[in-house]
Amino acid sequence: MEQRREACLPVGRFEVVVQTYSMNEAEISEYCRKRGIYPEQIAAWRQTCKKANATAGELEKSQRSIAREEKKKVKELSRELRRKDKALAEAAALLILKKKAEAFWGDREDEE
Repeated sequence: MEQRREACLPVGRFEVVVQTYSMNEAEISEYCRKRGIYPEQIAAWRQTCKKANATAGELEKSQRSIAREEKKKVKELSRELRRKDKALAEAAALLILKKKAEAFWGDREDEE
């Protein structure tokens, strides 16, 4: 009865699937009788394991796609930040130049 409880746990199910993977139908039947489980359960657990692996592959593919999109967005934002930094530096330089010109020549409005 203890073996049956262990087989009901997900880790125990995976172990059963691994242990019975290379067995033929007769060996699986004997294995099941000793442990108090049914061959249909093992077949269902195998399908679950296969689906889990397929899902992991699909998940990895989607994660790569998301990472690629995020990398592209970071690149675009970096490009935009550099452009804005250059524009800000140019505006600051023009402002400083204007102040120096006013200090050197005075206000043009004062002369009129």
